[in-house]
Amino acid sequence: MNDTLTAGFDDPVAGAQRCFRAVLDAMARPGRIETIGGVAPPEPLGIAAGAVLLTLTDHETPLWLDPAAAAARQWLAFHSGAPTAADPATATFALALGLPDLTRFAAGTHEGPETSATVVVQLPSLTGGTALRLRGPGIETTALLAPAGLPADFPAIWQRNRGLFPAGIDLILCAGADLAALPRTVGIEEA
Repeated sequence: MNDTLTAGFDDPVAGAQRCFRAVLDAMARPGRIETIGGVAPPEPLGIAAGAVLLTLTDHETPLWLDPAAAAARQWLAFHSGAPTAADPATATFALALGLPDLTRFAAGTHEGPETSATVVVQLPSLTGGTALRLRGPGIETTALLAPAGLPADFPAIWQRNRGLFPAGIDLILCAGADLAALPRTVGIEEA
């Protein structure tokens, strides 16, 4: 195990601002792929997942980590100050290396939908997988996204999550330096 911490953003203020803007744009335009740079997180984190977590988490946002990502725990804690959530249900943000069981995370309530978790899902690629047709707010007619690494029944999983609206989980899909967002408002079907 390497005990040396790598740096966070090359330029902390500008890097976090660029990443925050990319996440906002991705959430506003589901299916659109944004590219992030300026950070070199430790494995197994990719650039986008590391940047998103450094941007969105802080000392007040409990972060659940996939056990397979434990090697990044110290780096994330040092750079963001985010406390570790042992129970996924108590996490504000989560990092998963592949799609986790979304029912394990807080989905919020009708009175407090903002109390739901945002799950950052690291995938092998945001292209080359099963094509998904997206509809909903931020999409003029439809958008296509073909992330590799999601389970075959992802459209059904997503339909159950979307059925919780206004509660529900938001996803940020990351692969390498790329990210795309799937807010709970978007409808998904196999294309």
